[in-house]
Amino acid sequence: TCALLRSPKGFPKLKNDAFLRAARGEETEHTPVWCMRQAGRYLPEFRETRASQDFFATCRSPKLCCELTLQPLRRFPLDAAIIFSDILVVPQALGMEVVMVPGKGPTFTEPLKEVEDLLKLRQKVDVTAELGYVFQAITLTRHSLEGKVPLIGFSGAPWTLMSYMIEGGGSTTMAKAKSWLYRHPEASHRLLRLLADVIIDYLVGQVAAGAQALQLFESHAGHLGPEMFQDFALPYIRDIAQAVKSKLKEEALPLVPMIIFAKDAHYALRDLAHAGYEVVGLDWTIRPQEARAQIGKDVTLQGNLDPCALYAPKEKIGELVKKMLESFGTQRYIANLGHGLYPDMNPEHVGAFVEAVHAHSRHINKH
Repeated sequence: TCALLRSPKGFPKLKNDAFLRAARGEETEHTPVWCMRQAGRYLPEFRETRASQDFFATCRSPKLCCELTLQPLRRFPLDAAIIFSDILVVPQALGMEVVMVPGKGPTFTEPLKEVEDLLKLRQKVDVTAELGYVFQAITLTRHSLEGKVPLIGFSGAPWTLMSYMIEGGGSTTMAKAKSWLYRHPEASHRLLRLLADVIIDYLVGQVAAGAQALQLFESHAGHLGPEMFQDFALPYIRDIAQAVKSKLKEEALPLVPMIIFAKDAHYALRDLAHAGYEVVGLDWTIRPQEARAQIGKDVTLQGNLDPCALYAPKEKIGELVKKMLESFGTQRYIANLGHGLYPDMNPEHVGAFVEAVHAHSRHINKH
């Protein structure tokens, strides 16, 4: 069970720092591995813990977030934990109501329709008041991990959050949100700036609470073309890395490695390599060698096995992992999936993935 809430000071000593070393570009004996959505519905114990609770009520319970974060680590020798939370807690902090509708997913009761709706948003957000429950969950989990592996904190990126806030939920085209970019560029920038400012404070607060690395999810990058990405996503992605780092320095907090994951943004890999992040996450639609050629040798890569590969038989998963490691190389590399785990995946196959990364990378490193 999760230890009682304690102060962020006096965290247990870290025993396995392979993930942090790889993120900083230091040598590792094996390639570290974790999975996006590793705390998730594919685990029966997750479904049991979540059964009686509303989704966002779970997010607001530090004890439950801690428990859900630890569950996959009890099963698999993962090299990092990622705090159980949701990217939509940021729009909630801005005063928007989001509910989880069964079978439909997250839904905004009143999405942004007109430029005037921006006035309804909180213009100044006290992240400790609005998102302190995430900070408590991080502190609690960091103690409860007992130094087993590092803890990753995260946030959605401005464009991805903006698209949800306007669409009111998921969308295959993001046409409503994109129409804002074309029709109301100034208002769009105002909203993106507001989001970026909250995200910066939120990420710094996560480090103060005990997060040892941070990932920024630009999950909807693929809906933008190169020009729109250049105008409405990249400047904020860059700004967040820079501002978080300077605030961490100012507050004498640890300078933790930062990961940018912009799904389907192959067109922007070169820019992302120079955006101020130690690690660039890749989805499954790009060849590792091509990504390495574009990103260069000074940034760590993370990814990128097709999540659906985990439906394959275990032997096949092992072969795919071996091929992936040979393509990426075992150093300056963190193994992961190209996006999150799906709810109907077999936990044993997740275990096979994790173990294959360790076994094959150790073998390659020895020879």
